[in-house]
Amino acid sequence: MGKGGEDCLKREIPSPTAMIPEKKTYAAWAKDVQECEKHYEVTKKSGLSYWEVQNRLKIHGYNELEKHDGPSIWRLILDQFNDTLVRILLMAAVISFILAWYDGGESGGDELTAFVEPMVIFLILILNAIVGVWQENNAEKALEALKEIQSDSACVIRDGKRIPTLPAKELVPGDIVELKVGDKAPADMRVVELISSTLRVEQGSLTGESQAVNKTTKPIQETDSDIQGKKCMVFAGTTVVNGNCICLVTQTGMETEIGKVHSQIHFASQLEEDTPLKKKLNEFGEALTKIIGLICILVWVINVKYFFTWEYDTNGWWPKNFKFSFEKCTYYFEIAVALAVAAIPEGLPAVITTCLALGTRKMAQKNALVRKLPSVETLGCTTVICSDKTGTLTTNQMAVAKVVAMGKGREEVRWFKVDGTTYNPGDGKIHDWPVDGMDENLKTIAKIAAVCNDAGVAHSEHKFVASGMPTEAALKVLVEKMGLPEKSEDAYSSPSDTILRCCRHWKKAVSRIATLEFDRDRKSMGVIVNSPSGKRSLLVKGAVENLLERSTSVQLLDGSVVELDQTSKNVILEALQEMSTSALRCLGFAYTDDLPDFATYDGDEDHPAHQLLLNPSNYSGIESNLTFVGLVGLRDPPREEVYQAIKDCKEAGIRVMVITGDNKNTAEAICREIGVFSPEEDISSRSLTGRDFMEIKDQKAHLRQSGGLLFSRAEPRHKQEIVRLLKEDGEVVAMTGDGVNDAPALKLADIGIAMGIAGTEVAKEASDMVLADDNFSSIVSAVGEGRAIYNNMKAFIRYMISSNIGEVASIFLTAALGVPEGLIPVQLLWVNLVTDGPPATALGFNPPDRDIMKKPPRRSDDTLISAWTLFRYLVIGLYVGIATVGIFIIWYTHGSFLGIDLAADGHTLVSYSQLANWGQCSSWENFTVSPFTAGSQVISFDNNPCDYFKHGKVKATTLSLSVLVAIEMFNSLNALSEDTSLLTMPPWVNPWLLLAMTISFSLHFLILYVPFLAHVFGIVPLGLNEWILVLAVAFPVILIDEVLKFVGRSTGGLFTSRSRKALKPKTE
Repeated sequence: MGKGGEDCLKREIPSPTAMIPEKKTYAAWAKDVQECEKHYEVTKKSGLSYWEVQNRLKIHGYNELEKHDGPSIWRLILDQFNDTLVRILLMAAVISFILAWYDGGESGGDELTAFVEPMVIFLILILNAIVGVWQENNAEKALEALKEIQSDSACVIRDGKRIPTLPAKELVPGDIVELKVGDKAPADMRVVELISSTLRVEQGSLTGESQAVNKTTKPIQETDSDIQGKKCMVFAGTTVVNGNCICLVTQTGMETEIGKVHSQIHFASQLEEDTPLKKKLNEFGEALTKIIGLICILVWVINVKYFFTWEYDTNGWWPKNFKFSFEKCTYYFEIAVALAVAAIPEGLPAVITTCLALGTRKMAQKNALVRKLPSVETLGCTTVICSDKTGTLTTNQMAVAKVVAMGKGREEVRWFKVDGTTYNPGDGKIHDWPVDGMDENLKTIAKIAAVCNDAGVAHSEHKFVASGMPTEAALKVLVEKMGLPEKSEDAYSSPSDTILRCCRHWKKAVSRIATLEFDRDRKSMGVIVNSPSGKRSLLVKGAVENLLERSTSVQLLDGSVVELDQTSKNVILEALQEMSTSALRCLGFAYTDDLPDFATYDGDEDHPAHQLLLNPSNYSGIESNLTFVGLVGLRDPPREEVYQAIKDCKEAGIRVMVITGDNKNTAEAICREIGVFSPEEDISSRSLTGRDFMEIKDQKAHLRQSGGLLFSRAEPRHKQEIVRLLKEDGEVVAMTGDGVNDAPALKLADIGIAMGIAGTEVAKEASDMVLADDNFSSIVSAVGEGRAIYNNMKAFIRYMISSNIGEVASIFLTAALGVPEGLIPVQLLWVNLVTDGPPATALGFNPPDRDIMKKPPRRSDDTLISAWTLFRYLVIGLYVGIATVGIFIIWYTHGSFLGIDLAADGHTLVSYSQLANWGQCSSWENFTVSPFTAGSQVISFDNNPCDYFKHGKVKATTLSLSVLVAIEMFNSLNALSEDTSLLTMPPWVNPWLLLAMTISFSLHFLILYVPFLAHVFGIVPLGLNEWILVLAVAFPVILIDEVLKFVGRSTGGLFTSRSRKALKPKTE
C-alpha cells in the first residue's frame, strides 16, 4: 500500500543530472577540423583502418541504444499483491476456504454456498492482478520507439575506400561518414567538409527548433554550448534536408544526444508515482486496515465468553476448569471474515475503471486521446501546464504577417497587415489592399515570391499541407491572398484548379532557367528567368540587410526605379527593425535586369555562362546591382483559440509555463500575444533561457512566481529538471511536447501530453495522453473534464465507503448483541460488487458544475473525506447497522411492527433474551418451534428446535439483506451532492442514477425469486407486508442525511473549512 499521501506536498525526486553520470566529452564543436582529426587519429581522406575499428569497438561498443530489461512477469504479479487491502481480502478468502472445507466435512451438508464466497474473492484478486500486470507491461514502449528513429546504415570511408551501406551499429568514434539530402545522421558527428554550398539539418525533434538549421565547418567559441549552438555538429536521428557533407563521428550509442534522452526516459520511468486519487485511496486503505483490526479485536473481546470459559477456585480469584469451544471459535472467525468483506469496497476498483473509461470517451470527443486511464483523474488536479511553443501554442505553419512595399517616393513605405495562421490561401485577408488592384511594385513582389520558390501547397485530408521549406510555402500562400493582376486569363480558370492559380500565373509569365542556391554567406536565393520577350532577369529573395548591401536602386509604387540613397535605405531598415522586434522573420525581395553574361543563356550546359553557375562563390557577383522592391515579415503564428484557453487557465488557478527550444525574442513575442504575459509587462525576471535557469541558485523560488513563465533555448535536461523541481514542490504538472527531446520530461511529468499530428512516436509512447489536434485549448477542455470526473468519483467513492461503514456497523452490532449472524459474507460480497455497482457507476454521470473552471485546482493534500463528511457517514452507518440488525430482531421477537403484520408466515416468536443467548438453546427446557412458510417452502424443526437460530434465520436474514440493499439505494440519492439538498438537486438531474437503482433492485429481486440463486445466497422470497416493512425501515436514511446536510450548510462550512484551505491557489 505504501505510505499513501503522507508527504505528497514535498516529494524528494532525484535529479536526472545527478543520477545519470555524464562522461567527459571531447568538445569537438569548439575545435577546428585539423585538431579533431588529430584527436581521433584519422584523416577525412582515408578514414580508420580495419584494426583501429576493432580496437575502438572493444572500447566504445556498438553504436546502439541499451536495452533495459523490465521486471519479470512473476515480479509484476507479486507486486499486485503488495497492497494492504488486497492482503486482507486474500487472508479472508483463505480463512473462508478453510472454514468452508471444515464445515462441509463436519456437517456433510450442502457445500455450494460455503465455497461461493472464497471463490468470488479469489476471482476478484485474480482479475485485479491481470489488469495491473497488463498496465505495467506497457510502460516501456517509449524506449523501443526511440530506437526506430535511428539510422540503419551509413556511407563510411575506411582504409581509403568508400563503403556505401555499412550497418550503422558498427560505427565507432573517428569514423568518416558522408551525408546527403534525406539521410538520417547515424551518430553524433563533427562536420569537417561541406560538399555543397550549404547544409541544412532538421533537428526540431531533438531541440524543438521550428526551422531547419544551417550547419558549418567552423568551430564555435564556447566549450559549454547548448545543442542549438553547436552549428558544426550533426546529431544522431536528425535529418539532412539540404546539401551534403563529410563528417567525423565523435559520439556513438548511449553517449550521443539521443542516447542521453534514452537514459533520461529510462530514469523518468523509474520515478513514476501513484496518481493523487490512488494516494488518497492508499491512505484510506491503511486507515481501514487499522479500523478492521481494532473492530475484530473488539468483537473477539466481547464474545470471548462464548467460546472460552473458566471457573474460579474457592478463594474466588484463581481461574480453573478452562473450556474451549472450537465450534464457537470458528463461528467468530467467520464473523471476522464477514467484517473484512464488509469493510472493503470490493467493487470500487471496477467502478473507478468504468468511470475513467467513460471519461476517456468524453475526452476523445474533445480531441484528447487518453493512453493511461489514471491520467483522466490526475488531469483534474493539474496546477501547472508546461507547454511547448511550436505546434502547440502556435500552428507550426509559417505565415506572412506583414508586407512592406515601397510608396510613391523613395522615403515612403506602405504597410499591409496579413491575416491567417495556416497554409489555407482562403484563411484571412490582406488589410488596406488597393481597391483598384495591384500596382507595379506589388506585382513585382508577388512575382518574386511565386517564382523564386521551390515549395508547394496541397489539400490533403481536409487540411492544407506544405511541401518544401515552410517559409517558401508561406510566401506562396501570400501570393494567393494578393490575388491575380487585372485582365489575367487565369481569373477564369476552373474552380478545381484554384489552390495555387496565382502562383501558376506568375510562373507562366516567366520561365525559370537557372537557380542560385541559398548559402549561409550571402543569405539569399536567386533564380534566372526568361520573359516571353526573351529578356533575362534575376529574381532574388533573402536577408534584408544583405540584399540592401547589393542593391543600388529601389522600385517605387508605379514601377519606376530610383537610386537607393541612404535616406531610403534608413526607411527600409526602420521597417525591418520594427518587424524584428515583433519577432517576425524578415525576407527582402529584389531583382535585376542587368545580366550581360546571361543575355543568351537558356540552360544549355555548353553555354559559357553555365560555368559561372557551377561555382557558388560567383553567386554574390551575379546578385549585384539589384533593385530592391519590398520585404515581408513571417512567423509561426499562435493558434486563434489559445488566447482564450490561457485566460481560462488563469481563471482556473492553473499556471502556464512555456518551455521551448526556440529563440528567446520569438518566444517572448508569442507569449505576449497569447496572454501568458501582458503587452507592457516587464518580463526580465520571468523569461530565461534554459541555460540561465540552470545557473540560478534558488531555482524553486523562480518557479514559485505567480503568473506565467518562459524558458527558451531549452534542452531535454532543462525540461526534465523544471518538471522535477515543480513536482518536488508539490505541483501537479502537465507537460506537453512533440519531439524526441520532450520524451524524458513527458515521462517524468504527472501528465505527459504528446502531439498527435506533429508528435514523434517516441513522444507519444512516453505520454499519458495524445492531442489529436495538437491544440493547447484541448488540454484546457480535458482539464475541465478531468475535474468533473474527479468530483463524480469522489461522489461514488463516498457512497461506497458510507455503504461499507453501514455493513461494518451491522456486523459489529450483531456480534456485540450476541444475536445470530444476520448477514453472511457471500451476501455482503453480492451487495458490494453487484448491487452497489450500478448506482456508483451512475454517479459518474453527474453533470459538472457550471463554474468548475472558475475554481482553483485542488491541492495534492486535498482530503477525500473531510472530518464532517466522515461524521455524517458514521451517523448513517450507525443507522444502517441499527436498521439491519433491528429488523432481524423484530422478526424473531414481534408479530407486528408499525402496524405491519409479520406473523402470517406462522413463525415462532421468542424473547430478546432468548435471541441474545441462542447459543444456550440446547439447555432450555420444553423449547419448541412451529414450522413456518417461506415462499413456496415450509421450514420445520422437528428434530432440533435450536436449528431455528441457524437454518431458521433465513427469513430474518433476507429482511436484513433487503433493508441493506434498500438503504444503499436511497443513500445513492444522498450522494448526488455532498451538501446540496435533494429538494434543490432532485434525483432526475441524473436519470442514469434512477436507471441504476432500478437495475440494482431488479438484481436483488432476481436472487430472491429465482430458487437456485436464493439457495446459493441463503435467502427466501418476501411477501408484500415484509416489503412494506423493508421500505419503511430504509427510507429514514434520506431524512437523516437531509438533516445533516442542513446542519453542514447552516454552520457556514465551519466543519469543512480546514479541509478546504488546501484548495487555495499557490499565489494566495
